[in-house]
Amino acid sequence: MTVQKFIKYTQVDITGKQVSSEQELKLNILDKSGNYLIHKDFVRHSTAKRQRTVGTKTRSEVRGGGRKPWQQKGTGRARAGSNRSPLWKGGGVIFGPKTKTISLKLNKKERRLALQTLLYNKKKNILIIKDLENKLLETKTKNFLKICNDCHISLDQKILIVVSNKTASLKLSTQNIKNIELILASNLNTFSLLKAKQIILTPLAINDIKEIYCD
Repeated sequence: MTVQKFIKYTQVDITGKQVSSEQELKLNILDKSGNYLIHKDFVRHSTAKRQRTVGTKTRSEVRGGGRKPWQQKGTGRARAGSNRSPLWKGGGVIFGPKTKTISLKLNKKERRLALQTLLYNKKKNILIIKDLENKLLETKTKNFLKICNDCHISLDQKILIVVSNKTASLKLSTQNIKNIELILASNLNTFSLLKAKQIILTPLAINDIKEIYCD
């Protein structure tokens, strides 16, 4: 059974000063612990990231081996039909690994519920910065570091920045900073949320989260 929870946040600008307007986020979470859903979604996401590109060739896929090495009888040696047999050096592989795709299914409603539950669990680690996408005009890392300093953001821990639009200046200004991950609100996932110690949102990103993940 799900219950509705409301989270209210005060906004700050890029200088760290509080803005009068507040942001409210309505989340649907389970009345009991929803950690099992978060775990299922985490396993699904981790499984999808595996490459599964390993592959070996069978005797029919190895190049060559069309001619019989020697005649069937009369040589005293064991009969052989191809030099690409698994018994020969350079031959095929018996029961070797093959390239395959493994995916775990999780219902869309379950994924949304897991995401909202995790957002509610990390509500104390969320900071909302107004117009972060548009205020950073110059492509300089030191400008973004100044924003982090003014907003009291510690760069010694994993930081997740969720925006509605990845502007070129914001993307280039954050890509050289070690502990920062920049993603779109439409690509929000439990894997990134679990790693983050602090989550930075923008009002535009909150609107996208409401529209995509919340009812």
